[in-house]
Amino acid sequence: MNSKPIILFDGICNLCDGAVQFIIRHDPNKKFLFTSLQSEAGQNLLKEYQSPVANFNSFILIQEGKIYDKSTGALKVARQIKGAWSWLYIFIIIPKFIRDAIYSLIAQNRYKWFGKKDTCMLPTSELKARFL
Repeated sequence: MNSKPIILFDGICNLCDGAVQFIIRHDPNKKFLFTSLQSEAGQNLLKEYQSPVANFNSFILIQEGKIYDKSTGALKVARQIKGAWSWLYIFIIIPKFIRDAIYSLIAQNRYKWFGKKDTCMLPTSELKARFL
């Protein structure tokens, strides 16, 4: 099992791609690894953690043998990146059903609001080691 936290994301979503690029820029210690939900590695991880393999509406964090999705996953990542972004974790006090309702509203409209790509992003040679 990999000891680094793994972020699974929708590989064709512009919002998700932007979030991954943001996390990479604010993760100077290269703590996180990444894979798209659509990739073979992503699908295998979803199966391993008994999560739906066809639902690409969630940002997922796998860390220390546990899986965190939607707003909880995003907030746990925010807590661990460089800068004032870690303060976003304060929103964890909002009940999960409220946080996830807002998350789901954004997730359901992400293609309409932010667009999507025809294919998953290909990491540069510099970033390849951070992608599964």
